[in-house]
Amino acid sequence: MELTGEEENMLRGERGESLAVAYRILLAIGEATEAERLIPVKWAHISGVNYNTIGDSGVDFLEEFSKSARVVIRTTINPMGFDQNKTVNLSENFTKKQMSIARSYHMLGTTTSFTCVPYEIFDIPEKGSAVSFAESNAAVFSNSILGLLTNRESALSALASSITGKSPYSNLLMDKFRHAKVTVKPDYELVTELDYGLLGYFAGNTVSDNCIGINAGEEKLDTIKAKALSAAIGTSGSCGMFTKEQGTKQEIISCGKQEVITIKDELNTAEDGDLIALGSPQLGLNELHLLAALVEGKRLKKRCIIFCARAIHSQAERLGLIDGIEHAGGEFMCDSCTCLTPLITRADFDSVITNSVKAAYYLNHSNRVGVCLKDLKTIIKECADYN
Repeated sequence: MELTGEEENMLRGERGESLAVAYRILLAIGEATEAERLIPVKWAHISGVNYNTIGDSGVDFLEEFSKSARVVIRTTINPMGFDQNKTVNLSENFTKKQMSIARSYHMLGTTTSFTCVPYEIFDIPEKGSAVSFAESNAAVFSNSILGLLTNRESALSALASSITGKSPYSNLLMDKFRHAKVTVKPDYELVTELDYGLLGYFAGNTVSDNCIGINAGEEKLDTIKAKALSAAIGTSGSCGMFTKEQGTKQEIISCGKQEVITIKDELNTAEDGDLIALGSPQLGLNELHLLAALVEGKRLKKRCIIFCARAIHSQAERLGLIDGIEHAGGEFMCDSCTCLTPLITRADFDSVITNSVKAAYYLNHSNRVGVCLKDLKTIIKECADYN
């Protein structure tokens, strides 16, 4: 990969070791992806914020790195393990290490957003802008719905982009990789967000290209369905984008009811649940409006934890949505999300009810709890009574 003279100087450490480390990361990625050069990016979104994800080695690296490094572009960060404004029954070691991570990102100069849906909170750059997003659902959604350009970045590569303001010019940053060679076509009606999540899981698991064609029938997906589709594609495979574009040379793969049943059987490991968990990706205003309408005049029969970004919670509170949901028994957790949270473990819950395919995957595989997978309207219909 060809570097400019200034980039070569920074790689050699003339502007400090932290910046040199960032350039070494980008150089290694660029060579692996056959990038010709680095290009400027306008926004970085970093994963690797939850202590359950990065562990002690990540804590130590961030503590040392943040002593001298500073971000040079807008940089937002993923959720951590719990709501820092609430008392939680977690180990002293987890809370200590988690807050160390938060302090390190603050020292780096990031916006401590603790969200996996930055596209629902922050101003979106103009269409065609290059960004560096490490959160998989955000990368897929931003490429597919918003017209931004980002690869499926790692926590380290997005961090390196935040420090340098650059990213290797490869894969989905280039137009030639943003066209689907394979289109997945469901031969059944898609109705709920869960239907789109299951389709996304099938597509991501079946097609390994950078971009997948999705022939889902609707001309324009609403945000709730687009989030479910994006998150599931990002969960089951390495694809970073879907498109409705269709061409005569595309291979068509059919997704039938039996394929969906097989996926649901894999993820749906319990008949019921002790807890309702909503928010993977975190819920936005669209979902909170829907949830508030569904629970109006009702009382939830099970404990229900709702994960959303603090910024979204504040907006929803001003709109009067929070009071109504909490009156029905909903419990909000900000700064965190369903995936990999230590708040949901086998020690406290045998099984969890959720409408998220992404949450179902991680609750089964990482949290080791059973999952009852249903769409949101069905969950509220079955788990809430009128007052």
